[in-house]
Amino acid sequence: MAEGRIIKALSGFYYVKSDDNLYQCRGRGVFRNKKITPLVGDIVQFEISGPNEGYIMEIRPRKNELVRPPIANINQAIIVSSAIAPEFSTTLLDRFLVLIEFKNIIPVIFITKIDLLSEEKLEELNKYKKVYENLGYKVELLSTKDSTHSSDIGLYLKNNITVIAGQSGVGKTSLINSLDSSLLLATGEISESLGRGKHTTRHVELLEVEGGLVADTPGFSALDFNEIELEELPELFPEMRERRNNCKFRGCLHHKEPKCAIKEALIDGEIEEFRYEHYLDFLNEIQTRKPRY
Repeated sequence: MAEGRIIKALSGFYYVKSDDNLYQCRGRGVFRNKKITPLVGDIVQFEISGPNEGYIMEIRPRKNELVRPPIANINQAIIVSSAIAPEFSTTLLDRFLVLIEFKNIIPVIFITKIDLLSEEKLEELNKYKKVYENLGYKVELLSTKDSTHSSDIGLYLKNNITVIAGQSGVGKTSLINSLDSSLLLATGEISESLGRGKHTTRHVELLEVEGGLVADTPGFSALDFNEIELEELPELFPEMRERRNNCKFRGCLHHKEPKCAIKEALIDGEIEEFRYEHYLDFLNEIQTRKPRY
């Protein structure tokens, strides 16, 4: 049997790249019986049944898996936020970061449309940039008018399998187009009345860009923490993770517990208040969610 990676899933077919060949494959019935769905990014073994056709026989174990978008074996996530239209939101950015950290994927932050900001707003954005860089994240500020950043962005993609994620209308697809104009992916204008973009990306596909594979994915309108347990949440905030052993009580949730190193760091100004507030919001969300059956 041959081995390859699923690079596109569309209308019940899985397009598997093996060496320099692309095969249109169906999944075996056994996957349906076991309620297993092959995902874009899966490494699979398949049986060739005809010219560029085949049947997927086995799915290799996954390093990780995302539900929205449905994709597997990603090692890097570029989280795209816009400075304006839609407005920059640290809450939304932190939600993405928590979910990406939970999947053990390396996050990179791109903030687009900075040329549309006033000097005052740009100064404020640069303060946030410094906060996230101090947490260990790489942050790039991008202008809609300047295409010289493309070569720098390309360095992030080389030898990586990258998912580009973010709210609709922040410029994810435009970003990919700027890297490789031959892709000509569909782009949509912002809906002024809703303050968000139209969903222009219809399916998940891995594209060969700048020596790596990039997933162009649908925009996200909702991000939940259904897979994350209470005790796992503090581990997904780098500033809490590095101080966890300084708390008096093991398994401290950094909320109402005494002698908490995180709350002490907050008082001392070593942890940003907005990040801690987001943590408490996420903690409450997990605590109050409906039980899964």
